[in-house]
Amino acid sequence: MRYEVITAEAPLGEGPVWCPDGTLVISLISPGGLLRIWPESGESELLASLPGGANSAQLASDAGFVVANNGGIDFTGFAAALGIDSAKIPYRPGPPGLQRVSPSGEVTTLAQAGLQAPNDLIVAPDGTIYFTDPPPHGGTQSQGGEGRFWSYRTGEGLRQIAGGFDFDNGVALSPAGRLLIVEARGLLWIDPDSGDQEWWVEQLPGESPGDGFAFDVEGRLYCACPMDHCIRVLDPGGKQVDAIELGEGAYPTNCCFGGAERRTLFTTELAPGRVCAIEGLPTPGLELTPWPTP
Repeated sequence: MRYEVITAEAPLGEGPVWCPDGTLVISLISPGGLLRIWPESGESELLASLPGGANSAQLASDAGFVVANNGGIDFTGFAAALGIDSAKIPYRPGPPGLQRVSPSGEVTTLAQAGLQAPNDLIVAPDGTIYFTDPPPHGGTQSQGGEGRFWSYRTGEGLRQIAGGFDFDNGVALSPAGRLLIVEARGLLWIDPDSGDQEWWVEQLPGESPGDGFAFDVEGRLYCACPMDHCIRVLDPGGKQVDAIELGEGAYPTNCCFGGAERRTLFTTELAPGRVCAIEGLPTPGLELTPWPTP
């Protein structure tokens, strides 16, 4: 499968969201923010600025967003190695938490107390937000820390579902409604009621752990693997059936389905900072649930 570069001006990009108006909104880890992109032209505008690091987002019912904010990661010391101009990724730390961005760009906090570095989120059909909360900064500043997995419901607040993870990252709901997360080098099912866990794939192929991922309607999984510079495609049994190569210097972080009939896969990158589109996928992406605005 071939890709097309939509823009090359989005370093430290994450959490792409396809919007009903035909635009794509991505998260910016540093400086924290949400960026709206017009895929046809590649033009973009800053939708919201968030101190910390916007690590993922999902659409809300009023055309705003919910955001997992990791609190900020200082990438300036790695900019040269990643081939990024450090002036484009200033470090602006802020409180980690679960946030809400209104359609006009106003930022409010939904939950903060007890959270360490919220990473990725998904909204269930009943309006519950599920999100991963790994040790901050990739574990480099959290000796002895552990990843946790949380839910958030309006009027009820936070509930910790499970803990003790090495590094939990991406999260999504399968077509059957099961919760799947990236944990360490594999993919793990989690029961949201009991916290019980079951490996789907204990170790992904290649050298890279997974990052963000998305399901199609038939249960295929498209998983960003940054250190392997590709999007791995797994069948419903967890077997790799394809890999979308994005080039030796590419570090993909996440992906989402969009476009006509949700048959285009959009990818974000840590570096060099492209947003790419892979068109004409054989099966539509699974439709996501907007967060019901109170």
